[in-house]
Amino acid sequence: MFRPSPSVLDAVGTLVRLGLAAVWLVSGIAKMSDSGQTYLAVKAYDVLPDALLHPVATALPLLELVLGAFLLLGLATRWVAVASAVLLLVFIAGVAQSWARGLTIDCGCFGGGGEVTAGQTRYPQEIARDVGFLVLACWLVVRPASRFALDGWLRGGAPQAELEKERI
Repeated sequence: MFRPSPSVLDAVGTLVRLGLAAVWLVSGIAKMSDSGQTYLAVKAYDVLPDALLHPVATALPLLELVLGAFLLLGLATRWVAVASAVLLLVFIAGVAQSWARGLTIDCGCFGGGGEVTAGQTRYPQEIARDVGFLVLACWLVVRPASRFALDGWLRGGAPQAELEKERI
């Protein structure tokens, strides 16, 4: 049975880590650049009390930027991947409940968002995209090692192969 080498898995991990970092950074920047629209997108889900709309609309882009920055640097990768997975599950649930309740909204995942006409919803595509991002996060939960990551530098630069031998 073919088993990829740790260096190949590290390279894949690097692409996964940087890809997920890009998702969070692009999303956070888009939301941060138009905070009024982010507020409308959060409100359109119709799940939060009015008192929480502004704090969530403010915190969400900041959280995404922090997750993206940590992944870009490769810092606390496993923990950031867990947080990413949880946030993605919340997003998937939010889109699914909107779809199930018959709301007609744009998710606002990469800016924009809010109410739209019935023909403009893209719930299956939004859920599928977020499930794809969830797969990336799960990869990093299971195998957070990657190249050019501060995690590796902080643990003394031990190659992944040596770390795997220690686990056996």
